[in-house]
Amino acid sequence: MSTHDQDGKQPRAAALQNGERTPPALQEAERDLIATKHVLEKRTLELTLALAAKQQLEAELRQQREWYQIELESRESAEAALRDADRRKDEFLATLAHELRNPLAPIRQAALISKAPGATEAQKRWSHDVIDRQVQHMSLLLDDLLDISRVTRGTLALRMQPTELASVIDAAVETARPTIDGKRHVLSVEIPQEPVRFTADPLRVAQVLSNLLTNAAKYTDPEGQIRLTAACEADDVIIRVADTGIGISAATLPRVFNMFSQVHSTTDRSEGGLGIGLALAQGLIELHGGKIEAGSAGLGCGSEFTVRLPRTALVEAPQGVSNSAERAPAILSRRILIADDNRDSAETLAALLRLDGHEVTTVHDGPVALSAFGEFKPEVALLDIGMPGLTGYDVARKMRQSASGAALTLIAITGWGQDVDKQRAHAAGFDHHLTKPVDPHRLADLLRF
Repeated sequence: MSTHDQDGKQPRAAALQNGERTPPALQEAERDLIATKHVLEKRTLELTLALAAKQQLEAELRQQREWYQIELESRESAEAALRDADRRKDEFLATLAHELRNPLAPIRQAALISKAPGATEAQKRWSHDVIDRQVQHMSLLLDDLLDISRVTRGTLALRMQPTELASVIDAAVETARPTIDGKRHVLSVEIPQEPVRFTADPLRVAQVLSNLLTNAAKYTDPEGQIRLTAACEADDVIIRVADTGIGISAATLPRVFNMFSQVHSTTDRSEGGLGIGLALAQGLIELHGGKIEAGSAGLGCGSEFTVRLPRTALVEAPQGVSNSAERAPAILSRRILIADDNRDSAETLAALLRLDGHEVTTVHDGPVALSAFGEFKPEVALLDIGMPGLTGYDVARKMRQSASGAALTLIAITGWGQDVDKQRAHAAGFDHHLTKPVDPHRLADLLRF
């Protein structure tokens, strides 16, 4: 303590000891000092709290700005993705229209040749073959659309069964062979000599492999090389399809399995397609628990697709199976009622069935179909679903409720081919559901009962 402080306190202390009172002015000053001190402490606390609140607010604002920036970037990315999806959808619809129109030209021209007065029998037969090929092409396009829809919605069910690799590859090569031979490609197939058997849906695996072979043929210049190899590695069956074609750019490779995706820079060299084949192949392989990968060293360097299927459910070859197929039973003559508001569809199908020896009558709306059922007493009724007056579902229900309805074979013939459509048909009383265009061989099998 300084001498000055000591000197100042000693008189005060002495004054207090002597009973002297502190001057009022000094007491007032002391009270003011204490009040001021309290005010300053309070203000200091308020400023400290205000500063902390300000810092918290600034931190929250920074966080909000960062969140808004992320949200803005995410929204811009989503909008860009939507624009790209919309563009690809428009391109797909344009491609679909193109692919469906393409077969119509040869069908129309072949029909004109077939009925031309001067056409020879050979020309007529050739025109019929053209129509058959083009209808099959259109049917495959529509089947692919239905399949990719089922895969996307998770409603496609595999029919798993003992499968031999060689037979699956043979089926795939047979399907792709016309495209391969049409461009004079050389196809080499290398598979293990010992039988490779596993559990799979053979139809779907063959569909994937034929898709890969057809793509290889389309995107390879004439007289190219296509190589299919298969091997067993650890717990997988590995199938590779390689070609000497135009290849895939590094930018396109990550998107090659996207829906509606095609190699746009090579459109002039391809032979059409909807851009869903590889997406469908990926979906089918993944349903098997497998994986499909694409590889390419770049444009002009060819490409290779690798399919991996699990061997976890290996099965032994079925015993006692005869090498020769059982002879299909002969088709018996049936009384058949066809109801379809598309007259050409009804009459052409009736003509085919009459050639097989069936007795057929046709009608073109629901109420007349019910009248014909009572008069004609058919054994089989082929009903379109979207008919005027009464739908095919309504007609089927009423036929089933009649006295003779229990013995009737009801077959739905319709363009509606989703699983829900098949369920509705069976709920209405149909025995079978066939999607247009009807496969005559499939229909003939159903008439053998």
